[in-house]
Amino acid sequence: MSRHNLNDLLAFVTVAREGSFTRAAAHLGVTQSALSQTISGLEKRLKIRLLTRTTRSVSPTSAGERLMQAIGHRFDEIELELDALTELRDKPAGTVRITCGDFVLKTILLPRLTPVLLEYPDIKVEFDINYGFRDIVADRFDAGIRFGDTVDKDMIAAPIGPQVRMAAVASPAYFARNGMPRKPQDLVNHQCIDIRYPTLGGVDAWEFEKRGRKINVRVTGQVIVNTSAHVPAAAVSGLGIAYLPEEEFAPHLEDGRLVRVLEDWCPLFSGYHLYYPSRRLPTPAFSLVLNALRGESLEDMPRHVS
Repeated sequence: MSRHNLNDLLAFVTVAREGSFTRAAAHLGVTQSALSQTISGLEKRLKIRLLTRTTRSVSPTSAGERLMQAIGHRFDEIELELDALTELRDKPAGTVRITCGDFVLKTILLPRLTPVLLEYPDIKVEFDINYGFRDIVADRFDAGIRFGDTVDKDMIAAPIGPQVRMAAVASPAYFARNGMPRKPQDLVNHQCIDIRYPTLGGVDAWEFEKRGRKINVRVTGQVIVNTSAHVPAAAVSGLGIAYLPEEEFAPHLEDGRLVRVLEDWCPLFSGYHLYYPSRRLPTPAFSLVLNALRGESLEDMPRHVS
């Protein structure tokens, strides 16, 4: 049977349950004559009578009863599932997948999302800790976190943190042994703690800028890692000069275990942004996550039907 006849079957089930063409027509939002023609057409195609009509009532024939038992509950199941989908649309639920780095997860994402997760237990957030430039569409992520100037132009990007300044640092003991670099080019003569980014396949040059002049320096050293998490500890241990956003070194700079150099070569640049495809239709769960990461409190967010 062709798919368009499902409407005819639904019309039959409704009439059989209501026991009346008048009530069934009102329920379906059609005229009584149109409904009668639909049932007659269905019986004609099946070549069997499905309903017994009297002046007072309508009831299924034995064939109609058999058809009711076979398909009636299936329409109920479809209606229940559609109701569930509507509830899913209106009630924040489901999994939001985000690819990000260690530091931003610890300092921004978890602190801001914790109130949302406690308030909405049906929301789950999966974090992919990754320093590669993941293709969030191909890898089926809902969003990613990057510095604003590295986000692709076809993405929607929302700032979730202030501007960032890089910092070149090392321990006082390291500088006592090796002296301090006075300009970025001096770094080639120092031990530097570097990061190998998965997408690049190798270590990237360190970028510096002063009064519009940009310098890229390829450094070397005894220690290379693939995330930033252990870089501050390596620098504190005296293994070389490290170069990361200054907030990642903040506790060690405050207590004197690390010392900054080349500070005038480290300008401000765009901070962390959450980005997602421009064609994406946000779910209620994703909208809550996005608003929380923008810094909105739960009290300021739109309330959803639960």
